Amino acid sequence: MPEPLDRPDRLDRLDPEGAVQAAAKRCSNWGRWGQDDRIGTLNFLDEAKRREGAGLVRRGASFSLALPFDTKGPQNGWRRRTNPVHTMLDTGTDAERGLQGFPHGLGGADDVVFMPLQCSTQWDGLGHIFDHGKAWNGRPAGDVVTSEGDLVTGIETVAALIAGRGVLLDVGRTLGEHGELPDGFAVTTEHLTRTASEQGVAVGRGDLVLVRTGRLTRARRDLAAGRGWNGYAQGPAPGLSFTTADWLHDSEIAGIATDTWGFEVRPNEFEVAFQPLHQVAIPNIGLFIGEMWDLDALAADCAGDGVWEFFLTAAPIPVTGAVGAPVNPVAIK
Repeated sequence: MPEPLDRPDRLDRLDPEGAVQAAAKRCSNWGRWGQDDRIGTLNFLDEAKRREGAGLVRRGASFSLALPFDTKGPQNGWRRRTNPVHTMLDTGTDAERGLQGFPHGLGGADDVVFMPLQCSTQWDGLGHIFDHGKAWNGRPAGDVVTSEGDLVTGIETVAALIAGRGVLLDVGRTLGEHGELPDGFAVTTEHLTRTASEQGVAVGRGDLVLVRTGRLTRARRDLAAGRGWNGYAQGPAPGLSFTTADWLHDSEIAGIATDTWGFEVRPNEFEVAFQPLHQVAIPNIGLFIGEMWDLDALAADCAGDGVWEFFLTAAPIPVTGAVGAPVNPVAIK
């Protein structure tokens, strides 16, 4: 496996508070689109960028990037996150036995699902994470998210917006052994730019960036071997280094998603910390973050034809007031 590139010296592992504060100040987009803004970096994804994305469709090959939503999913109950429970309300058995009460032989089936909105492939909304009591654009967190949900930046506000040029950065294939990065591998800005360079693809304003680490590939191997998800959710994983905060801001991307549960490297890079990159990216940059995306089939196709850009549509389910939502992203080449 290639030697990982050195992490920037400016990361003081004993001072997460100072690092978060400094990065938040450098990377803040508060007020950039006005005090009433509710969509953050999706302002970069305009109509021209969507036309550009649609123009990338050549073959018509499509790839769903979603994991299944079922009881066999990766959740283990941490913070009351469980896997989806699917229950039938009406069935074919009911219809056969004439229990439904419809006229002229009509029968049907109906069902219901109970699930946390971030239990599988999903977007983090702008109301998901706060920084010292402040939500996106400097609003008091208590004014934004109450017991009634996210009253300002609910996920429904972006239901029509997340579609455009997608770019896959397969860091696992570029730097990993057999296409996989080990747990705890911090993906730096240099890793991202090196991957883009070797793939011959550019990342720029308004793009939807997908970063493959290979963590889901390993989870699938564990499942096949009877080891369950083996810590895929909430456990150690490769992911973005805290030091990528400036790249996330300066590149002006609209959103970013990974094939891991937590997006950033786990364990986190500080002695005592929990998801510090989230704390900068969501409430300060206004960046939309996707997690648990299945990028393997798309990555194999991109490696096969050497084309790492595509049209990506990834609309969240518009649950009013939700701070995150399930999504079935579809990449079309």
